[in-house]
Amino acid sequence: MIAPRLEIDLEKLQFNAQNLVGRLAAKGISVTAVMKATLGAPEIANALLRGGVKMLGDARIENISTMRRGGVSTPMALIRSPMISQVARVVESTELSFNTELDVIRRLSVAAQKTKRVHGIVLMVELGDLREGVMPKDLHETVRQVLRLPNIELKGIGANLACRSGVSPDAVNMGELSALADSIESTSGIILEIVSGGNSANLDWALSGADTGRVNNLRLGESILLGCDPLHRKPIAGLHTDAIKLVAEVIESKVKPSQPWGITAQNAFGAPAPPKTHGHIQQAILAIGRQDIDPEGLAPPAGIEILEASSDHLVVRTQRGHQSVGSEITFQLNYSALLRAMTSPFVSKLWKNQRSIPRSVVAHPETYRFVSC
Repeated sequence: MIAPRLEIDLEKLQFNAQNLVGRLAAKGISVTAVMKATLGAPEIANALLRGGVKMLGDARIENISTMRRGGVSTPMALIRSPMISQVARVVESTELSFNTELDVIRRLSVAAQKTKRVHGIVLMVELGDLREGVMPKDLHETVRQVLRLPNIELKGIGANLACRSGVSPDAVNMGELSALADSIESTSGIILEIVSGGNSANLDWALSGADTGRVNNLRLGESILLGCDPLHRKPIAGLHTDAIKLVAEVIESKVKPSQPWGITAQNAFGAPAPPKTHGHIQQAILAIGRQDIDPEGLAPPAGIEILEASSDHLVVRTQRGHQSVGSEITFQLNYSALLRAMTSPFVSKLWKNQRSIPRSVVAHPETYRFVSC
């Protein structure tokens, strides 16, 4: 079997989506499934849609184009502010985009007029994490100017927390978002269809029993794909945490000294020499490296310890005996490792519980090896 590879269980992903969609629906909150860690794989998109998701989101228009070519026709949202150079593609391929800059929205308006389309806008509001968002004091004026633009429809407002600075969603900042939605409606005479509270980091707050106010949408990626809470990296009760696994092949297995010899300096990635230890260890090298994964984001099985990684080698210590050359080791991944592995052209994707395989519509076919089991 081809290695390295991601083994992706589509039924487990569907289950995770269905579980979260149902639990949030009871709170009046819809789910936009975020696809950016999947390279726009139509297989995963369709699994999440079978799980009840009604809208897909991605930060890159290229991934959205991949899904469109794969026959995915559900509404799509570009969740990163569009680049001016891509506004025509955004209007063509999405129903909705998340925005913070009036100059970009004006260009979207021009592109929408040319194609006789109406493009939906969600204005992002800065609530403390200091990534994207209009400052709250500027929001009303921004809304006023957006409402003047032809072929642009203001669908709602949103916020993003926990991504840059780790600011947690809570009753205070989510209450502020709800209050801003009420204020916009009262002063502008419009109805906001969407109040998008944030990402998977919002789940603790949303499912805690707290009053969710006007928030009626969350953008979920990591929680569906990995079954984890991004705030504390803890498993979410009832979800599969092993829907996606990484498998790598052993290319060397030897007993070696645990301590390097010679004059040492920084390694290829700027790290210092390893701490001094003594004795010999059973060491194995796997054919995968930092070009493909984030080694700090891998969780090895019991009896395996990750020692170091270069661009194309992962060095591990094995305490469960000799690992034969050609044998395989399976790892759990965090979001960082998944993101890198999914976008590496050197990591194959093995779809488990596959219903259909659109072989001819993948944007980057060299990254996919179509294997079903």
